[in-house]
Amino acid sequence: MLDIKFIRENPNLVRKGLIDRGGRSIPDLDKVLKSDKEWRAVLTELDQLRSRRNKAADEIGRLKREKVDTSALLREMEELKGRQKDLEEKERSLRQETEILLLNLPNLPDPSVPVGRSPEDNKVVREVGKKPNLSFKPKDHHELGTNLGILDFELAARLSGASFAAYIGAGAKLERAIGNFMIDLHTQVHGYKEMALPHLVSAQTMTNTGQLPKFEVELYKTSEDNLYLIPTSEVTLANYFRDKVLSPEELPVALTALTPCFRREAGSYGKDTRGLIRNHQFTKVELVRASRVADSARELEIITGHAEEVLKKLEIPYRVVALCTFDLGFASAKTYDLEVWMPGENRWREISSCSTCTDFQARRMNFKVKTGKDRELGCTLNGSGLAVGRTLAAILENYQEKDGSIKIPKALEPYFGSDKILP
Repeated sequence: MLDIKFIRENPNLVRKGLIDRGGRSIPDLDKVLKSDKEWRAVLTELDQLRSRRNKAADEIGRLKREKVDTSALLREMEELKGRQKDLEEKERSLRQETEILLLNLPNLPDPSVPVGRSPEDNKVVREVGKKPNLSFKPKDHHELGTNLGILDFELAARLSGASFAAYIGAGAKLERAIGNFMIDLHTQVHGYKEMALPHLVSAQTMTNTGQLPKFEVELYKTSEDNLYLIPTSEVTLANYFRDKVLSPEELPVALTALTPCFRREAGSYGKDTRGLIRNHQFTKVELVRASRVADSARELEIITGHAEEVLKKLEIPYRVVALCTFDLGFASAKTYDLEVWMPGENRWREISSCSTCTDFQARRMNFKVKTGKDRELGCTLNGSGLAVGRTLAAILENYQEKDGSIKIPKALEPYFGSDKILP
C-alpha cells in the first residue's frame, strides 16, 4: 500500500508513476485525493469542536463556582455533543473509504524500470546458455509427455476439467525430484529456511500481500469458512513478517517453501491452454526475502541470482528480462523475469518472476525495522525458484532425443535415480 502522506505531498509524482504503469489506476488516485481532502477537513472541524467543548466545560465550571446561570452554555454543550458524534461517524467513514481506495492502488515503479506501453518494451538483460542444436524437428512437452505416458491431460480433465495436469509414473517421480532438488539447493547452498505453512489463508493474509481486494476474481475461495487457497506461497512466507520488528543485524531473512498453488486464471481465458504452462493447480518453489528498503536493489539481484542458479545447474538456456512499467505486477516496484528456451514451441517461456515490493507489502502487514530509537518500514522481495511444472516442461523439450526419450540433467540424476526416461 502506498503512503497517503507521500501521495498527498507528491500527487504529480504518483500520477506519473501510475500513468507509466498504464494509467489504469488514475481514477482511483483521484478518489483517494478527494476522500483524503474531505477526511482532513472533517478531522480539522472535529479537533476545533473538541477544543470548543473543553473550553466550554472549563467555563461552565467557573460560572458554577461564581453561581452564574449556565443554562445557555449547557444547551450549547448538548448541541456540540450531537455534532461531535455526527463528525466522528463521518471521520470513521471517510478514513475507511480512503484506506479501501488505497488498497486498490498499485506500487510505484522504481526509477530504474524501463518505461513501456506493452510487453514488447521489456528489456533483455542477459542470455545464458546455448540453445540445443537438435538434428530433428523437436516436439513440444505436451506431445512428448503424452507419448511417454508420463503426462495425462485427458485424465486430469475427467477429474477436474480443463487446465489441470496429471503426472503419471516417471512424470510424477520427475516432478517430485525437481521440487526436492530446488529446495535442497536453496536451503543448503543459498541459505533459505524451509517453511511448511497452511495452504488456506484468511482474507487479511491475502490483503497484506496485495492479492485482495484487487484480484479476488482470480482466487479460489471456500465460502463457508471465508478462507482462500494460496495462489503462491509468497502469500504465507511474506506474512511471516506480519507485525514483526526486526533489527538490521537480523536482516536479510530468507524463506522458501515447496507448495501447490491455485489460480483461477480468470483473466487469461484462451491463453496457453495446452500443456503445463498455465494450469489452475501447479507446484512451485517460492523464495521470499526481507531486508531494509535501502538494500532493495542489492537484494533483488541476489534473489534473481538464486533463481538463475537452478537453471544453470539444470543446464537449461535462459534469459533475464527487466519488465517495463506496463508489465509490472501489482505489488512490484521492479521485476526480473527468467525465460527459458522451449525448442518444441520455438519460443521463450517465463519460468520465474523475481520482484522487490519495497515497503508496499510491509505497510499493509506492519513489518518494521528498528534502527536506534526509530522504526522504519521493511522491504519484502519474492521470486519463483522455480515453477516446477514449467521446469519439467523445459527439461522435456531441451533434453528430448530423436527416439522420443528424455535425458535427465546430471544435477537431477541423484534425485530421479536414472539418467533417462525411455519410450
